[in-house]
Amino acid sequence: MSARQDVVIRSLEPDDVDGFLMLIDALADYEHLDPPTAEARSRLAADALADPPRFFALIATLEAHPVGYAVYFETYSTFLAQPTLYLEDIFVLPEARGRGIGAALFGSCAAEAMRRSCGRMEWQGLRGNDRALGFYEHLGAQPLHADWQCYRLEGASLAAANGRAQG
Repeated sequence: MSARQDVVIRSLEPDDVDGFLMLIDALADYEHLDPPTAEARSRLAADALADPPRFFALIATLEAHPVGYAVYFETYSTFLAQPTLYLEDIFVLPEARGRGIGAALFGSCAAEAMRRSCGRMEWQGLRGNDRALGFYEHLGAQPLHADWQCYRLEGASLAAANGRAQG
């Protein structure tokens, strides 16, 4: 998709899965989170390579070694009546930063949003990750207004909400 010096940004291919999972583990380590379990790793690989895929992934390589990735998928805006490209993850190994790899990954996602006729691109930035937030703002991104709060249901809470909907 994109190349910057010896950096290549392209869609994830089957041979990239091990490197992709290594990068996800590196992100978990960077954010002080538990890495995906063996079962989750299997689902990630299967979902990335499914037809159609459940999400899309870009891999960034430097001298043929995986150094970064981005995961995205589409949502839909009823008010714009257009799809939204949602960027779930973007990560570059700390030792590979400062070479424009993150900007190349981000730009490739923006290009994909344009190719898909998306009305916007959205993602979340972790409060306190000043480097990432500064990067986004440097690219021209604006934080959403403070009136919106992100929420999540998972595990037992998700099951309980399903139970309420069924009964």
